[in-house]
Amino acid sequence: MKRSTFPRGIHPPELKEQTAEKPIEFFPPPEKVYVPLLQHFGSPAQPLVKKGDAVSLGQKIGEATSRFSASIHSPVSGKVLSVDDFSHPCGKPVLAVTIANDGQDRRAPEKEVVLNPELLTEDALLEKIREAGVVGLGGAGFPTAVKLCPPKDKSIDTIIINGCECEPLLTGDYRLMLESPEDIVKGAEIIRRITSAKQIIIGIEDNKTKALETVAQHTNGLPVKLSLLKTKYPQGAEKNLIFALLRREVPRGGLPFDVGVVVQNVGTTKAVWDAVCHEKPLYERVITCSGSGIKDPKNILVRIGTTVQRIIDFCGGLEGGADIVVLGGPMMGICQWSLDVPVVKGTTGILAWISPPQARELSCISCARCVDHCPMGLVPTQLAKLVKYNKLEEAEEWGALDCVECGCCQYICPAKIPLVHWIRLGKKLVTNLRNKKSAV
Repeated sequence: MKRSTFPRGIHPPELKEQTAEKPIEFFPPPEKVYVPLLQHFGSPAQPLVKKGDAVSLGQKIGEATSRFSASIHSPVSGKVLSVDDFSHPCGKPVLAVTIANDGQDRRAPEKEVVLNPELLTEDALLEKIREAGVVGLGGAGFPTAVKLCPPKDKSIDTIIINGCECEPLLTGDYRLMLESPEDIVKGAEIIRRITSAKQIIIGIEDNKTKALETVAQHTNGLPVKLSLLKTKYPQGAEKNLIFALLRREVPRGGLPFDVGVVVQNVGTTKAVWDAVCHEKPLYERVITCSGSGIKDPKNILVRIGTTVQRIIDFCGGLEGGADIVVLGGPMMGICQWSLDVPVVKGTTGILAWISPPQARELSCISCARCVDHCPMGLVPTQLAKLVKYNKLEEAEEWGALDCVECGCCQYICPAKIPLVHWIRLGKKLVTNLRNKKSAV
């Protein structure tokens, strides 16, 4: 099978062997969960419960109040201990619901299971996804119901299911493709129906051929094409994936629907199936706990709101000297200052290792390696300079907002310049400047 890819990018060590062949384990729900009301792109959900309330497993405890938001559901049954600020993986306190688990997993009143989703209208399917609080599980956390409702003038012809999992160490999506292939394919067909797309393409990197073969066994009779992609980072980034599979280039400042495409992660696709056919809200997800600092790396199905500390303990604890813990992948994940932060919907992994010696930052030597490897075709060193010297309008002209913060430039930079730091800061400042101008 021909292997597709995109220009530039990098190939860091994959380091997936620790967990790739380990089946997903069920993590017993903890005695207490801390459920943030912001686990998605957009506005926080508004609390529907208060201290002292009894809640059921899957009960809605946070209501989406705007288009760009997502509802939040209880991951356990029990009693609400508080609705107050709590530590969040993003690094700042966020309003969260703390629940004492009664150990019963009492469910909210059962709704009728949908045996045949083909009998539901597209609007009914979309409403089930919205009510279940499904968001992108690849890390971005964009509300899925919003993504499946592009502007009326944007016609969708292709659904791409992202099975790349290009970040090193992470293997949760790989295990899902091996263990729940039928659910993923059926979820993809639901997404295709909602968007009226003509075809589904499932893209999988060539270091996961076993997953491709497994998924292929469940595509009979459906307009599904399986495509093998070269193993390269960041192959799973939406715009790169679209170019690799379709040779369509998303315009600057644009989104996939501008070229007739909707992209969904395999975990999100399974969550769509669970929401539609099992009336299951998104209150748990698969994560990988790995890295040289974890004693017994695992793939785990874990309830949202479980603390990082509890999960690391479940994996045997930290190896002596491990002092870096990252939520997400090693390239785009966020370092944590505390282990008392909860898993959220967008948490793909918990990684730990011993910090390497501090690298000395040198002056740029104009080698252009950051340019040669940037998957978005940007000039990272120039963007960093413009932000550093507060030339924000020029930074915007040079494409600061098109940076996907993949880290290729910083990984490859021989001068060890913190390019992602400067560009991320620049994106924030440019956005603030835009907002100020629009408010005048």
